[in-house]
Amino acid sequence: MSGHSKWANIKHKKAKADAERGRIFTRIGRELMVAVKHGGPDPNSNLRLKMAIEKARSVNMPNDNIMRVIARASGSQDGADYEELVYEGYGPGGVAVMLEILTDNRNRTAAEIRHIFSRHGGNLGETGCVAWMFSQKGSLVLNRADLSKTPDEAILDALEAGAEDVKEDEDSLQIITDPADFGTVRENLANQGYTFSEAEITRIPQTTVELQGKDAEQMLKLMEELEEQDDVQEVYANFEIPDEVLASLGS
Repeated sequence: MSGHSKWANIKHKKAKADAERGRIFTRIGRELMVAVKHGGPDPNSNLRLKMAIEKARSVNMPNDNIMRVIARASGSQDGADYEELVYEGYGPGGVAVMLEILTDNRNRTAAEIRHIFSRHGGNLGETGCVAWMFSQKGSLVLNRADLSKTPDEAILDALEAGAEDVKEDEDSLQIITDPADFGTVRENLANQGYTFSEAEITRIPQTTVELQGKDAEQMLKLMEELEEQDDVQEVYANFEIPDEVLASLGS
């Protein structure tokens, strides 16, 4: 498993811990609000909202909280007017970094993000500087421990359902789809009894950069601080860190 995949696991565990402090609830609440304003309050006809609701439930956000945010976004109570932005930059070792942002003050957010990059050996770049290194894809993750079939059978089912590719590691299978096919593949597999630990539209790097030593340490610190910045919804990066280096860093 690549170091970047291991970071995804670290990030997932951190999300559970962050939920206890309310930070992740705030972030998901913003996503729910924007999803409703873009596509309406019915998750059956609004895939973005449906995915946001599932993400909220995966970190045990109370259903009352979810419904309250949806009602607020679709009703007469005016919430903050969040702007969707994409920031791009470089981390240590020339790692490409993309950020999806929801903010009600772009000047404040830009200053904070720029400061985080500079503090950890990176820099915020111009629009388009790294976007070409990433492909937008659907991602469905199956935990091996939850499979009722063999991994080979699950891979075949995924491909027959319309997936582009399936990536394996020791703990999970990641099913990759075209964004336009994401909903169909997801529904086909769910109807066969598969359950997903993650289901999202994401950005997958076309190439990766392997990091060692100080660059690896700084990159992990950069990722962690970007994840903790309140206006950052998602962070994507094209780094890999060998397992032995991650172990030596105590990650």
